[in-house]
Amino acid sequence: MTLSLDYAALSDIGKRHNNEDSAYAGPHLLLLADGMGGAAAGEVASAAAVQVIRRLDKPGISGEDMIEALAGAVHRANERLSELVEEDPEREGMGSTVTALMFDGVQLGLAHLGDSRAYRMRGGQLQQLSHDHTFVQSLVDEGRISAEEAFTHPHRNLILRVLDGRPDSDPDLEILDVQAGDRLMLCSDGLPDYVSDRQIAASMSDGTPDSVVVELITHALEAQSNDNITCVVADVVETEPVSGTAPQLVGAAAELAQGGTGRGDPTVVVRRGDGDDRLGGAAGHLDPEELRYAPRAPKRFLWLRRLAVLIVALALIGGGGWLAYGWTQKQYYVGTDGDYVAIFKGVDDEIPGLTLSNMYEKQTLQVDKLPTYSREQVEGNIQADDLAAAREIVSELQRTAAECAAKAAKQTPKPTPAPTTPTASGKPPVSTPPKTPITTPVSTPASTPSSTPDGTVNPDDCDGVR
Repeated sequence: MTLSLDYAALSDIGKRHNNEDSAYAGPHLLLLADGMGGAAAGEVASAAAVQVIRRLDKPGISGEDMIEALAGAVHRANERLSELVEEDPEREGMGSTVTALMFDGVQLGLAHLGDSRAYRMRGGQLQQLSHDHTFVQSLVDEGRISAEEAFTHPHRNLILRVLDGRPDSDPDLEILDVQAGDRLMLCSDGLPDYVSDRQIAASMSDGTPDSVVVELITHALEAQSNDNITCVVADVVETEPVSGTAPQLVGAAAELAQGGTGRGDPTVVVRRGDGDDRLGGAAGHLDPEELRYAPRAPKRFLWLRRLAVLIVALALIGGGGWLAYGWTQKQYYVGTDGDYVAIFKGVDDEIPGLTLSNMYEKQTLQVDKLPTYSREQVEGNIQADDLAAAREIVSELQRTAAECAAKAAKQTPKPTPAPTTPTASGKPPVSTPPKTPITTPVSTPASTPSSTPDGTVNPDDCDGVR
């Protein structure tokens, strides 16, 4: 006889203001999604995931084909979340767990991403089928803490992998055996974070799927669970599926499908016990959903973000370049413009396509009227702190040129007339050219001009004046 599922699903808003859990139970599919993050979009994320993946609840998919079908459905759900964020950027950061069991009458196909859980009760033994993608589970896997310590760890709500619209949101996939008498259960973390495996096993060991989901949620509420609590329970039975059995949709997916907001009344009203927060200490004041999963660098709209970064970088470069150019236009130096000394505004440098200096004042001082040392300085440009300093340099150069010119005038020899002696004959005297004394040239070593503080030379060093 073909195996079939007898199922029930229930969701409670718990102590929260809205229900971000969504779940679905049908003849061929059990599915649970726990939404989180974003601008009040956790319920949107979980509902979208369930609405896409629930389409797998149909006959004709079996064996290894279930794995391919589950993988494709999860990826399509991931793409749907990406589309929702593009439609409303305020949803950036939303995500959802996904735990699904696909049933073909012989085997189960498991797809899992996040920290919602899948359990199987067989022969009185409770077995967790899924593996949590959480920080504390990674510590348990590494042997750094025990499973008991993970149950009370202050960061047990930190989830590392979720369905969030990013391309690396790949689920765990597995084929599982199934047999008559098995009891399957999917739940959001609002149950196992507050109810022990021992108590879960005790509740699942008896009763119908309908009574079990109520009992499990009641235990979570009495344990002061401050999260939404959602459970799907299904018995594997040796009976033909009842024709026309209606699938069950609960939580945010059901409310949004009916035009709600995901913020309605609890699915079932049960008495809540009073007591202190089980987290205790500073961690007890933190809302676990605020630390639901580790933030990751956004990967959506990469081209837009890169363009924005490029624009900012160009703006900074442009702004810095403009400030640098403004600084150059406050600088002055003394140089040459053809044969004359001139004052230039800017800096003596070149950038392709940009002029960094212009002649500001052309002087009447000729360059060749300066001694060699001063001329070389001017031709190499003399930097000045400001315009006044540049004009002072020009004044010193003019003074040097004037003093060198005066010194040269004093050293120029004047011709001496030859003396005349009258002769006895009364004839005019014969002019005898003066004898030029023969001198031996003495080689004098060239002296280096001594410069004044402004870069000009002392008037004693006037060599090279033309």
